[in-house]
Amino acid sequence: MGDTDLEKVRARYGLLAVIVSNLAIVAVATVGVWRLDGDKSVIVGILTAAFTAMSSMTTAYLGIKAVANTAKSIGLSGATPPRQSEPAPSAAPAQRTP
Repeated sequence: MGDTDLEKVRARYGLLAVIVSNLAIVAVATVGVWRLDGDKSVIVGILTAAFTAMSSMTTAYLGIKAVANTAKSIGLSGATPPRQSEPAPSAAPAQRTP
């Protein structure tokens, strides 16, 4: 299995994990709302927590994937990071005459 195939498999299973966990959050939130029988303040809290969890997980996955893709593209280009030049030696301070 080549590197490209491995990356495709990682991307597929990573996305699958995010989708499955989001569906699990939706299922738990739905059951929680259904069991509360209309207590609106608690329902709002449950839905807010569910939305926050789903958006954080999805954003984290997409952010990590973007960074990994960027790092891979930099590595494949063969570009070397620019060397930092040594600072030029500063001239000695001039002597003050009295």
